[in-house]
This record gives sequence, C-alpha cells and structure tokens, in this order.
Amino acid sequence: MKKLFLLFIPLIMLSFKPKEKRSTIAITTEYGTMKIMLYNETPLHRDNMLKLAGQHFYDSLLFHRVMKDFMIQGGDPESKHAKPGQMLGSGEAPGERIPAEFRPDLIHKKGALAAARDNNPEKASSNCQFYVVQGKKYTDDELKQTQQRSGAKYTDEQVNIYKTIGGTPFLDQNYTVYGEVYEGLNVLDSIAAVKTDRNDRPLSDVRMTIKVGKKIKVK
Repeated sequence: MKKLFLLFIPLIMLSFKPKEKRSTIAITTEYGTMKIMLYNETPLHRDNMLKLAGQHFYDSLLFHRVMKDFMIQGGDPESKHAKPGQMLGSGEAPGERIPAEFRPDLIHKKGALAAARDNNPEKASSNCQFYVVQGKKYTDDELKQTQQRSGAKYTDEQVNIYKTIGGTPFLDQNYTVYGEVYEGLNVLDSIAAVKTDRNDRPLSDVRMTIKVGKKIKVK
C-alpha cells in the first residue's frame, strides 16, 4: 500500500497545471476604470505598454477616436494639449514601431486591447496608440462571409464568442491583439456612446490615466 501511494504522487504532479501569471493595467476615465490583462503570448506589445504606463506616458491623453459598435482609440501624445476639433491620430512615442505579433487564438472579441497602426506593409504597430474593441454580435452567415474574405479559420469556441459576446472579426490577423478587459466592460460601452464630431472625436474630451496593476493568475 505504501509503494502504491508513493507511485501515485508523481502522477498527480504531472497532471497538475499551475495557473499562469499575467500583467495588468488599469485605464481610468471619468466614466470609470477598465482593468485589462496583457497577454504573455505577445511579449513585445505587453512590455511596451507596461513601460509606457510605468512612465506615466498616458496620463491626461484622450480617447480621441470613438466609434459606437466598433472601438475606442487613444494614446496619441499630441492629444494631451489638443484644441477642440483638432485632428489627432498621427502622434507617436519615441522609438520604432512594434513588430506585429499576430496569433490565431487571440481575436478581436469585445473588450480586446489591440494596437493601432498605419499602412506600413509589415503591419507593425504604433508604439503607443491602442484601441479597445466594442464591436457587435455576428450571425453564422456573417462570420462565414468574413472568413471567406479574410481566410481566417475560427474554432467553435471563437465562433460562439463572436455570436454571443461580439467583436470585430474583420480585423483579425491585421492588427495585433495583446490584451483584454476583464473588468469594466460597462465603461467601454459608456465611452463608446458619447457624442462625437464628423471625425469621430468626442465633443467633450475623454481623458485617461493608465497605471500598472497587480499580476493575476489565469488558467
């Protein structure tokens, strides 16, 4: 009986899968706070965001582009002292673009954090601008059409996410997704609902601060 017990312990240890630790950030606005976990699978984007947040780079910057049922975009350093109605979206942090980190398992579901970019052929990301997906719910037919156009292949779980939670599947494999909101989706919805001008800039400034949060454990 003793030998059987000793043999059983390694089997338990082999089958045990420890939880993974992930870094987090908190984006705070007048509408509340979105808590976001960053993916370890996209280390370049994760580390860049943590660096900038730690430097208080984002403090007082705007969500300068808001499109209901699509996304909210921010992180342009030129937005800090922007005049009303000023066109924004071309500002960058010091340094180079971030190389793309596309992964088929990281999709543009509602609450996804992704990197904005210009039309560079490598699809490299802005080194500071980002967006958070609101999107909409998709039907089976809409998803089939999206997959035909993009060549993307979704798992059953991903199809269910786009049907029940929503998102923007047509952006998959074109923009790097590197995190997701795990608390505060209502804040995303509130910001997405603000009134905007013809350039999608909110009529009343939506300022942010971003702080590095505690690491969390996930399966």
